[in-house]
Amino acid sequence: MYQKIITYQPENDENLTIRELLKKWLVPKKWQHFLRIQKDILINDHYQPFNTIVKKNDIITINFNFPPRTDQHYLPGNDPVDVVYEDDDIIVVNKRAGKKTHPNKELEHDSLMNDVETYLKNNHPYMVHRIDMETSGLVLISKTPYLVPIFNRQLSSKTLHREYLAVVNLDQPISDKGTINLPIGQDPTDVRKRMVTSSGLNAVTKYKVLQRNDHYALLQLNLLTGRTHQLRVHLAHNGWPIVNDPLYNPHDKDGELLLFAHKLIFQQPFSNNFKIITAKLPQNMYNLICAYLKATKKLT
Repeated sequence: MYQKIITYQPENDENLTIRELLKKWLVPKKWQHFLRIQKDILINDHYQPFNTIVKKNDIITINFNFPPRTDQHYLPGNDPVDVVYEDDDIIVVNKRAGKKTHPNKELEHDSLMNDVETYLKNNHPYMVHRIDMETSGLVLISKTPYLVPIFNRQLSSKTLHREYLAVVNLDQPISDKGTINLPIGQDPTDVRKRMVTSSGLNAVTKYKVLQRNDHYALLQLNLLTGRTHQLRVHLAHNGWPIVNDPLYNPHDKDGELLLFAHKLIFQQPFSNNFKIITAKLPQNMYNLICAYLKATKKLT
């Protein structure tokens, strides 16, 4: 069972019922039903009808005493994890390039989730989102399966934002900023690859040029959807392939893929607070960016 105890602090003097508050917190409707019929949500230690107005400083106790929606199991891994942020409910780690986010087979034990399984010891990791094996940067992981649907709803509602930095080849001209809205589907010629295709799934990427020279640009990228290889496909399709991309860049490779998930913004579950987590570029990636762009000022 997972229990959450919250001291309620209303936003802008709002007057919300228990039902309205659970909806605002993105608790699934089926779970709201369980909480009501099992009387597993208490206000100041007492069960109240769902149309009760929750007041400032009320103590809300939520007992998730029913099966979760996800059942993830991982074997212990062997590599250390770079923890950027951790609290009782979540952990954010900085994944290195070349490491899978999760195993593809039951007996695999060399992914990030395997390593976090070892790190957590008495807890278990539950995947919220993933990044490509070649991509480095921040990955948000839950310590309880009961938060996964809530974070999934944050992803769907664009409350959870993921921001990346990438160095691209400028094979085509690029505007200072823009939005790429092109559907992405499976490449029929290569099972590993995706491509822009009218029969694909909706995919939207926003970009902004931070630095550039005649041949390369450093981009800030925001995912508004989460398709496989979305950034790599969108940028390559527009003539801006990410440097050292082994699948989508025709240029010679010289090191790791220059794509880094450097910022996460999300709403802390059961609160009005937003969390912003950033990670510094790995030194080798910083050095490569400086070399490509011949930049002298510090990159952030």
